[in-house]
Amino acid sequence: MAIKQITVFVENKQGAVVPITDTLANHNVNIRALSIAETNDFGILRLIVNDEALAEKTLTDEGYLIKVTEVVGVKIGDAPGKLTAALEVLSKSDINLEYLYAFMARTEKHAYVVLRVEDNAKAEAALEAAGFHLITDADICKL
Repeated sequence: MAIKQITVFVENKQGAVVPITDTLANHNVNIRALSIAETNDFGILRLIVNDEALAEKTLTDEGYLIKVTEVVGVKIGDAPGKLTAALEVLSKSDINLEYLYAFMARTEKHAYVVLRVEDNAKAEAALEAAGFHLITDADICKL
């Protein structure tokens, strides 16, 4: 049930992300979640999109270096302590969290979080057993 994340490696310079988002927009790819981290020389742009296959092809055709990674998407209550509850499930299940970031969309009562863990299947099973709803590709298309 993991969802696909696209990682784009970009030069760390002013305006470098604009052609990426413009290219996706011109191909009708909608960004649902994103994160960007940087080093002195390059940036790492992580994206969850409504059409991963089209985004992957488009960015590759444009010459971007990309990587597709499976991550876990989880729906949590939008209230203090709810993220902690999800993270505690992973910790108690001996699952290492590598990084996380949130979706840009949210509902009145829920937030959506992307989790990169060392074992997606184990994390998904632990989260579902604890009552959390996992995000699917179909859910992303509805956002």
